[in-house]
Amino acid sequence: MSKGRVLAAMSGGVDSSVAVKLLLDMGYEVSGATMHLYNNEDIGLERTKTCCSLSDVEDARLVALKLGIDFHVFGFVDEFREWVIDDFVNTYLNGGTPNPCIECNKHLKFGSFLERAELLGFDYIATGHYVTKEYNEETGRWLLKRSGDRAKDQSYVLYGLTQHQLAHTLFPVGDMNKNEIRAIAEENSLVNAEKPDSQDICFIPDGDYAHFITERCGKQPEGDIILSDGTVLGRHKGLIHYTIGQRRGVGVSYSEPLFVTGKDLGRNCLIMGTAQEVCRTSLTADNVNFISFDELTEPLRCTCQTRYHQKDAACTVYPLTDGKVRVEFDEPHKAISKGQAVVFYDGEYVLGGGVIAD
Repeated sequence: MSKGRVLAAMSGGVDSSVAVKLLLDMGYEVSGATMHLYNNEDIGLERTKTCCSLSDVEDARLVALKLGIDFHVFGFVDEFREWVIDDFVNTYLNGGTPNPCIECNKHLKFGSFLERAELLGFDYIATGHYVTKEYNEETGRWLLKRSGDRAKDQSYVLYGLTQHQLAHTLFPVGDMNKNEIRAIAEENSLVNAEKPDSQDICFIPDGDYAHFITERCGKQPEGDIILSDGTVLGRHKGLIHYTIGQRRGVGVSYSEPLFVTGKDLGRNCLIMGTAQEVCRTSLTADNVNFISFDELTEPLRCTCQTRYHQKDAACTVYPLTDGKVRVEFDEPHKAISKGQAVVFYDGEYVLGGGVIAD
């Protein structure tokens, strides 16, 4: 008897393909689907640089055929443009550093894709993410956990999952390592057994995000590079070309190493400072989502990450109004960037997270 109907999100990569094989072995009734988010030729990408493009659709289709499951293609090009590409460009233009994978997971993979699956009568969706989940009987809540393979752990980009999404999502490869996954793919003669992992931002040609933005919005104005005291050090080529914490490639020299510490959009200035100045003791985050509980009502001791695969930093999280929180670090924290996510952890469990606003 089937354990339920599952629609597996198949990116064309080996992780989601092996997820399908494992689900079939566990007794689920499985179909596969790929989200068509853009065309390679539309953005000048080569096959090996992408996920969710036309070539990856074909890889997913071949795996589905090999495993004997039904296969669908969902066209979400307009949604991807609005929620991911436009957000990416606008965040950079507003002085931030976006994380498009988080927005894609939130709005596409666990938003539009799950909604489509439910309309089609599926009980669950499944993905190839490196995370696990468990149910807490005492609180009646689903919990999100890091993968056992910390080098591959993807919990940072999934902090936005809701209880409904967790209840209806399966992560079959979440506690496995890549060698185990590739071995299963090889044993089953899957076409993508040796396919390399996707790199960089999937829709950015060669990782040149500044060129991508310039092609859509025009060349950004040059301006002054200054110290925090106003001393002019040189000229920048457009604020989108720089990120907080950046040291190399700025094109200025000084008596000691300097880092990008801020962007003054009003004056169109890039602000540089010392190693001490690039560190901060607090931040504010908005659009906060908590997984382990509904709402933060009192100060919370935990650890957090402000970058993907970053070492955990001890902190205290304080509730504010309008879905915001203030985070105070035990030790000065380096290169906090507006637009990135701050994700809170209790050991291996994801407590929640939000977008860094200040």
